[in-house]
Amino acid sequence: MATLKGQERQNYVADLFSRIAKRYDLMNTLMTFGMHHRWKKTTAKLTCDNVSGVALDIATGTGDLAVQLAYQSGIEHSVGIDLIPEMIDLAKSKSGKANLSEKTTFIIGDAVKLPFPNNTFACATAGFSLRNMPDLNTAIKEMVRVVQPGGRITTLELTPMNNGLISRLFRFYFHRVVPLVGYIIARDRSAYTYLPQSVDYFLESDSLAEVMRSAGLVDVGYRKVGCRTVAIHYGMKV
Repeated sequence: MATLKGQERQNYVADLFSRIAKRYDLMNTLMTFGMHHRWKKTTAKLTCDNVSGVALDIATGTGDLAVQLAYQSGIEHSVGIDLIPEMIDLAKSKSGKANLSEKTTFIIGDAVKLPFPNNTFACATAGFSLRNMPDLNTAIKEMVRVVQPGGRITTLELTPMNNGLISRLFRFYFHRVVPLVGYIIARDRSAYTYLPQSVDYFLESDSLAEVMRSAGLVDVGYRKVGCRTVAIHYGMKV
């Protein structure tokens, strides 16, 4: 299923995340040993450095990254958008528990057809969502379109690894252990079989950086975290 394209991929992914929404946060914590919280904080800080205004998080899921954006100095408001109503409901609940209801907005919408005018946001992020997009290039171009000149765009994503011991260990864990845990915790082995496979078919870090440059971003770069299994990419709109 990781090879699906376009609308077929979008429909499959939407159904998948609707099914696992209630266990999504728990599974993320188990799969990353809690490290995803630190990676999202790092991404938010990098995105909002010397930035002020309203921030956007596309395919926000349960809102972790949108909430982290709202915590950053200079950010007046944070907007999270996602196709999945169940995810948006959970994001709103999470924001409320963090006393951020007045500083965050969560809406249902499509990351490849963002319902915002050009140059609306000071910055934008995408966390663990690009590899699920029906059209990666369009998703990044849409982020660029809605960000103001001088604004930063940052992505946080699992990345394919070169051959080596860590790569082999990661593949064993992600392809064998994670589906089993997904079956036990989320009662959905197929969802947590697709997610590891989606990494195999995703772009390597250098290739994703080139896509960002092609979309019009400058000063593009990336840093790797999580034993180099995760990449934080960044670039600026001119």
